[in-house]
Amino acid sequence: MVTQNIKLGPQETKLLFSLEEKGVSIFTTEDAKKILDSGSASAWLVISGLKKKGRVRQIEKGKYLLIPAKAGIEGYWAEEAWVVVPYLIDEYYVGFWTAMNFWGMTEQIPNTVFVVTPKRKKKRILKFGNQRYEFVTLSRKKFFGFIEEKTGKTTFNISSKEKTIVDGLMHPQYCGGIPEVTKAMWNARKDVEWKKVLELAERTGINVVLRRLGYLLDVLKIESDISKIIMTSLKRYPYQYLDPDAPKEKIEYSKEYGLIINLTKNELLGWRGH
Repeated sequence: MVTQNIKLGPQETKLLFSLEEKGVSIFTTEDAKKILDSGSASAWLVISGLKKKGRVRQIEKGKYLLIPAKAGIEGYWAEEAWVVVPYLIDEYYVGFWTAMNFWGMTEQIPNTVFVVTPKRKKKRILKFGNQRYEFVTLSRKKFFGFIEEKTGKTTFNISSKEKTIVDGLMHPQYCGGIPEVTKAMWNARKDVEWKKVLELAERTGINVVLRRLGYLLDVLKIESDISKIIMTSLKRYPYQYLDPDAPKEKIEYSKEYGLIINLTKNELLGWRGH
């Protein structure tokens, strides 16, 4: 790693030194104004100069990422996705395909960080450097089941393993589709509390989530006691698609779970390599 050797002005040095002394990675224009004891125009000129010198990158309007002198782009990028998220929105958790990768449920590395929030964000897609953030709005009734994790100095919210599976069954389009959710369930079969998965699925109040959960447990031949519980109280009508984003072509019906099966077993379990 090569240290950047760029001459800085006194105000630029003051801002960077203060931020690094405090261990701050993300700062706002207001933060800069307080540190520099200046107005908006003066703070903006300092920030603009640091941007040109590669010491600061703009995330979105009024929010910036500090790039340490000892780090090139590769040096901070590995953590950048997690560093940025808590500053983008107040109420959130990292979820769906991103959470599946974090928990080791899939080897796929999504090029999008999925951020779940109960607040509708004006800009649903945010691109920052090579990273893409997508904000998925869930109602407050479904905004639960997340925990706090830490990476480096950054603390962030992420869906629990159990809620990650439930969210995937609820909105498979944000996880690469039902086959990817099925693979996640298999990979996490020994690491999750399946009774907790059932509890969280019931809490969503979405019947098709329970249908998909029971059906996929049967396909994977795991946790038969959970699928039996689901079948005893399940509302099976009207029939709904197993994968809402796959072609709407009926292959068969699952009378047990009230599902229109629109994926073949090979499509559903192709990740097994057979």
